[in-house]
Parts: sequence; C-alpha cells; structure tokens
Amino acid sequence: MSFFDEGDEPTRVTRPARPRRPSTGAQPSDGGASGGVRAPDQQTARIRQAVAVGITLILLILIVLGVRGCVNSRQENAMRDYNSDVTGVITDSDRQVMQPFFSLLSNGAKEGQDLQVQVNQLRQGADDDVKRAEGFDVPDEMAEAQDNLLLVLNLRADAIRKIADKIPTAQGRGTPARQANEQIAGQMQAFLASDVVYSQRVAPHIKEALDDAGIEGQTIATSRSLRDLAWLNPDVVQERLGSASSGQTGEVAPGLHGHGLESVSVGNVTLQPGVTNRVAAAGGVTFTVAVANQGDNNESDVRVSVSVRGAGKPITVNKTIPQTTSKQTTRVSIPLGQSPPVGQATTVTVSIGKVPGEQKLDNNRQSYTVLFTR
Repeated sequence: MSFFDEGDEPTRVTRPARPRRPSTGAQPSDGGASGGVRAPDQQTARIRQAVAVGITLILLILIVLGVRGCVNSRQENAMRDYNSDVTGVITDSDRQVMQPFFSLLSNGAKEGQDLQVQVNQLRQGADDDVKRAEGFDVPDEMAEAQDNLLLVLNLRADAIRKIADKIPTAQGRGTPARQANEQIAGQMQAFLASDVVYSQRVAPHIKEALDDAGIEGQTIATSRSLRDLAWLNPDVVQERLGSASSGQTGEVAPGLHGHGLESVSVGNVTLQPGVTNRVAAAGGVTFTVAVANQGDNNESDVRVSVSVRGAGKPITVNKTIPQTTSKQTTRVSIPLGQSPPVGQATTVTVSIGKVPGEQKLDNNRQSYTVLFTR
C-alpha cells in the first residue's frame, strides 16, 4: 500500500456509549442500592392490611355500642315515663274518684236524690281514667303490668256505674230496697278486687321490669280504693245511704222503733267483746243471736248479719226475722255455712238492720275477736 493510499482513508471517531436510564418500575439488580422507589415486601403489606382491618373493627364496635347505648337509653326512658304515667292515673283514681265517691255514699241520707247525679259525675271521671290509661305508650317490658292496670281501672268504673244505677232503689223501702243494698254491697267486692290486683300484679311487674333494666331511684305508686271493709256489709250500706229497707210500707207508726243486740253465742260459748273468744269449729259453726225489740211497735223483716274477717276470704251470712214483738227478745240461729279459718284470730261482726223510724243505732252492732279451733 502506498503513502497516498493510506491518506485517503477517512478518520473514524469512536464516541463513548450513553448509559441507558433504567425504567421507573424496574428492580435494580443490586437489591435496591440504586436511587429508584422500592416496593414494600409481602410481610409489610400484610401488617398494613391487618392494621386497617383492626381499625375498621374498632370503628364498627364503637358504632354498635353507640347505637345500643342509644336504644337502651330510649328503652329506659320509656319505662320511667310509663311508671310516671301509672302513678298519675292511679293517684287520680284514688284521690279524685274513689275518695269523693265514698264520701258521698257516707252522707247518702243528706244528699237525697242528688246522690245519684253526683255519683254519675264521678263515674265519668272513672271512665276518663280508663281512656287515659288506654292511651299510654307501653314498653314491651311493661305489657303485663298494663293489662292488669286496665283491669283495675275497669273494675272501679264498672262498679261505680252499677252502684249509681241502684241508689234510687236502695234509698227506698221494702224488699226492693233491701235487695238493692245487697247488690251495692256486692259491688264493693269489685273495689276490693281492684286493690288486690294492683298490689299483687301491677306494682310488682313494674318493679320487676325496672329492676331488670337496672333502673334505680323510681317510686312505684300504691293504691287503695276500699279503705273501709264495712262497706261489704249490706246493713252498713243501708244505714249510710239512709234507706229504710224493711218490709213495711206506708207511714211509720208512732212511738219508738228499733232493736238492740242482746247477745251472741256459739254452742255454749257466749261471745264477749274486748277479749279473745275460743270457739270449736268442728262439726260446723252456728251463731245464735238474741235480738231485743226495744221499741213500742212490732217490726217485720228484721235482718241480722254475721261476718267473719281477718284470715282468708271474708265470710258473710244473713238471715231475716219475719217479725219481732215489742219489748220482747227473739233468738235467731245463723249457720256459717262453711269452715272458718282455724288457728288465726278473726273478727266476727254481728249487726241488726235498721227499721223504719229507728233513731238509735249504736246498740245494733258489735264486733268480737274469735279464735276458731279444731
């Protein structure tokens, strides 16, 4: 090759190769020593997931507890409100209806024919109490108490209505008046029953529901409509209403009228007031009542009543003497008809019904403490 031939070759310049920029998502071959972002490993991802799940669960629990707390608070407030509603209506029944009702009956002779009108006004108040209770917002826990509360109020309203219907007849004379007084005394049992239902069914169920819910500081109202058990005796009803329910009709004969309770005996035991009388109950109990006609006139259809109270259900028996003779004593035997409570002190009350024209009544009635034995 000649000199000129070499000079004609073009000169080649070799440039250094430009380094290639790695892609953003590429893993560096040296385990992350380069400047790229390293993705979390599998363990780190799981930890993060577990933390997220835990936070979610905590939030859910807090939400559930919050909702439950609101529900419980609402239920507790509803039970408190119901107890307050019951207190209001039963207090109104006792004070605004039953107390004035018995006050009117006790002054029946003074009230005269206006008595029925005034009792009917109180009956409207009793009906209003029923409607008021029917409108209560009743929590499920108080459902049984509510059913019994309505029974209590309905017993009272129905009894007042039936008594009001009988008042004009009871204040008259003769057999119809006597029967009306018996029916009124029978309706008094409804008031007694209402008191038992309230004390044994309404108040305990309210207390149980409040205790189960852990609600404290609540006062549960008490109730008693029939405060004088003497109203269960037809003779007492007759006397207080001012009726003259003997068999006599027309004008009252001149002179003194009336009877006195001379003695009461059972077998060979003559009962004495103020002491405990022990009476054998084996073979049945029959009271012998000595009724003295202390007036100037013979009397007809004279009613004698014997009641036994103080243990178990009260027992009341009646017997009518067709006629008593002036200034004479008549003895009447009155079988009790059932076994009296044994081993417990009882109160035996014997009374003689008022006759037309009779003014003195304090000797018509006597009570004895009797312990019946086997």
